[in-house]
Amino acid sequence: MSNQAISWSMLFLPWLTLFFMNKEEIKRFMPVALFSALTSVIAVETGESLGWFIYGETTYPLRTSSYIIFGLNCVTTIWLFHFVYGDFWKYIMIDLVLNFGFIYLFHVYFLGSRGIFHEVGITPFVNALITTTDGALVYAYQMWQEGIFVRYERTEKTKNLRILQSEAAKPLAQDRNENSSQDKDE
Repeated sequence: MSNQAISWSMLFLPWLTLFFMNKEEIKRFMPVALFSALTSVIAVETGESLGWFIYGETTYPLRTSSYIIFGLNCVTTIWLFHFVYGDFWKYIMIDLVLNFGFIYLFHVYFLGSRGIFHEVGITPFVNALITTTDGALVYAYQMWQEGIFVRYERTEKTKNLRILQSEAAKPLAQDRNENSSQDKDE
């Protein structure tokens, strides 16, 4: 299999796994996946500028390592948050294990042996620690993001879904309406 076929498959194939996830969960975690992609792009640009690593081949015609960032990174973030969001320490431990496995096994051995990726001025250990620190930042972003949503009561139709809507769409409580009409009467 050619390097271009591997790169393009890493860009598109992970997205197919989201067909196995609830649509509401995808909507809930897509913002954190995009934030993760943004922070990863910044880390990759910084790493390339500082000579920490070199991408020997990219997904033609793109010039960045988009096959990892916009494919594997986004989808892995969505699945990771789907399974462990709500337990920070469990998230950090699983993220650390995934980062070490991904960097040592996938980056160094698989992509390195094919000439796609080479770590030059940074060790895989330090790279994994930087990536895990980025994961903690991404988790903090999701906690902040959750604060802009309100949860509605479950109905019979949506008993298994967590319904999230924007705070601006929150209906007024009955008590507020009754209290304000009583104040006008006095």
